[in-house]
Amino acid sequence: MSIQAFVFPKPKENLTKGKVSWESPSNIALVKYWGKYGEQLPKNPSVSFTLNNCKTTTTLEYHPIPPTEDFSFEVFLAGEKAPSFEPKIKKFLERIEVYLPFLKDYHFSIKTSNSFPHSSGIASSASGMSALACCLMSLEQQFNPEISSAYFKKKASFLARLGSGSAARSIEGGLVVWGEHPKIEDSSNLYGTSYPFEINEVFKTYQDTILLVDKGEKTVSSTVGHNLMHDHPYAEARFQQAFQNLKKLQPVFESGDLNTFINIVESEALTLHAMMMSSNPYFILMKPNTLEIINKIWNYRQDTNSKLCFTLDAGANVHLLYPEVEKTEVLDFIKNQLVAHCQNAQYICDNVGTGAKQLA
Repeated sequence: MSIQAFVFPKPKENLTKGKVSWESPSNIALVKYWGKYGEQLPKNPSVSFTLNNCKTTTTLEYHPIPPTEDFSFEVFLAGEKAPSFEPKIKKFLERIEVYLPFLKDYHFSIKTSNSFPHSSGIASSASGMSALACCLMSLEQQFNPEISSAYFKKKASFLARLGSGSAARSIEGGLVVWGEHPKIEDSSNLYGTSYPFEINEVFKTYQDTILLVDKGEKTVSSTVGHNLMHDHPYAEARFQQAFQNLKKLQPVFESGDLNTFINIVESEALTLHAMMMSSNPYFILMKPNTLEIINKIWNYRQDTNSKLCFTLDAGANVHLLYPEVEKTEVLDFIKNQLVAHCQNAQYICDNVGTGAKQLA
């Protein structure tokens, strides 16, 4: 599907005032996206688990106003006005106006809240931007009730990507691919798509327990990190590695080969951080407790033959991935050995979810 397919003609009449509500989850990438070009397009494909419990709920209230030169909106986070979010929202609206040309005909109150603690170190841009994109698509659907569910999801993912790249993977549930791959039909750089091949039952209930190692703001933003890939000496090799790892995961997802899954997922996490440490300027987002946790996971797996593994986002927190059948044992391991390395002993239990949902 081309970009032109997402351009919506400006409606001749306005909607009356109203509101819509959506919740959308975060996601955790297994093959990482790191490096972009153009307007939020990925240099390599990625695949992620959509989460279930870590989500953003957004209510969009709107009423028509005389056409203006600028966007009219206000943002509230957990009931409090949040002007610090406005520049990012404004940039998002500027990027998507060509696809939703009615935006300047309304005043919007964007009321959003996260199920996870604010500033917990869990990226909320994926869940937040995808929830807002779904709300805006609900407005388009009121103008054009004939649009299909498949089109709604694709365009919501397309719009969400323009706010936050990883948000493209939060609309659909389960395993989601974002980025063109020659072995995955209908994969696209423009939006995320459900993984199209057979998936073993073990991956449909996979668990993700997030250890909150550092809840502070990252010293280097993801945007800056992505930009450092432009002149990175190992960038092209990294992009090819991601293509190959996604190809290698296809038989793994089908067979449930957890040993190979562990090897690929942990390698991807460490490669992501290796790219940060070898960029110019270089930087490190892992903390000493991140490494302590990783070493304890390796020791635990060797001692117990567990299928527990880790992955990392662009930060210090550790995502523990494991099959549901091991949940009791892994939670005991966390409480007995890992919680001491978490800030304020905090961790969040999550699992594979079903994607964004409309609430009202």
